[in-house]
Amino acid sequence: MQRFSIFSLLRNGFRYRADWQRMWRSPEPKRRYDVVIIGGGGHGLGAAWYLAQDHGIRNVAVIEKGWLGGGNTARNTMTIRSNYIRPPSVPFHEGSMALYRELSRELNYNLMVGRRGMISFLQSSQAARTAARMANTMHVHGAKYELIDVEEIKRRVPIFRPPPRPRLEVLGGVYQPEAMMARHDAVAWGFARMADAHGVDIIQNCEVIGIRRSGAGVIGVETTHGFIEAGKVGMAVAGHGSVVAEMAGIRLPIEVQPLQAWVSEPVKPVLHEIVVFSGYGCYMMQSDKGELVIGGPTDPYPSYAQRGTFRVIEQVTSAVLEMFPIFTRMKLLRHWAGMLDIVYDGSPIISKTPLRNFYVDIAGAGGFKTTPMAARMHAWLIAKDEPHDLIRDFGLDRFERGRLVVEGGVSFNR
Repeated sequence: MQRFSIFSLLRNGFRYRADWQRMWRSPEPKRRYDVVIIGGGGHGLGAAWYLAQDHGIRNVAVIEKGWLGGGNTARNTMTIRSNYIRPPSVPFHEGSMALYRELSRELNYNLMVGRRGMISFLQSSQAARTAARMANTMHVHGAKYELIDVEEIKRRVPIFRPPPRPRLEVLGGVYQPEAMMARHDAVAWGFARMADAHGVDIIQNCEVIGIRRSGAGVIGVETTHGFIEAGKVGMAVAGHGSVVAEMAGIRLPIEVQPLQAWVSEPVKPVLHEIVVFSGYGCYMMQSDKGELVIGGPTDPYPSYAQRGTFRVIEQVTSAVLEMFPIFTRMKLLRHWAGMLDIVYDGSPIISKTPLRNFYVDIAGAGGFKTTPMAARMHAWLIAKDEPHDLIRDFGLDRFERGRLVVEGGVSFNR
């Protein structure tokens, strides 16, 4: 058996291997494509792959201003869940969870998808009522969601000991056993690898600086690599949707706010479930590397900056330590923020636009958890020029018709 030392690992790690096969090509853009997807995150790359896989449309380009997975795809907390309260939301998110369960096999790439389960701590009577309504909606659509008492929380999370004088008492909880976590950047890489294998051109370090129109339709995109003609254009640029749509003369009903998270130094496994503190608006889980991953609410100001404020870190960390004083001496390892598209009703927008042949995928608060389903529905919309039944309620026209899908996610106090 061949033996390896730390020195051989370092030597091979820093050595350039000319024979290493690239996972995807880096082609120069062609003059024309049937479809151009703006945005090289999970949603954009996934839409390109589903266009090729499901609809046989392979003359497709994905245009990314930076590198693949360098935006919000790598700036989230990896959780996948379906606990929503409105009838259109649950089947959409349940469908995304079903796709995630098979996605490693479909892409032939290990996405490190793992079932964790999620426990939301209920800290007010209003939160308990909302959780019961949510459970009823989810049960109608075949999703598992269980109300549990404090003793059951202690059994599932042994490190939890209710504090003697909490700011908000824990009255019970609600448990989603099918909630999962996945490696976020691996999702982008897996989609990119398979899209490239199906003939899709992935063009990195190419910024879209304009969308060219002819009459009431789109005919292509202006980029830093020149004009690229396109039969249809899809947009999946989380955090920059309003900016790119404005290039086409379209105003979207969204606002962008920073959403930050941070991780601790790694420790041995002590927390299997994802836990949410509904009264404090924060959540945490432990990664496969042993880091505690902690997140909270958005910063209360519009911004395109990928950074947050210390005030949110301080408030959320104090809430976590109140619930789990065992972590008092843990050290903060790193911190980041993504840009969250705040849609007025809290639901995604996957829709045609008033501009012919221009389509948008605005993930909203769904982000990472909706990646495969949103991408597949976006591809369906582009290919067939009509929405799938699963996303008919998520069109832009709902704002004109007053048919909003008002969601609060796991914010039980709404």
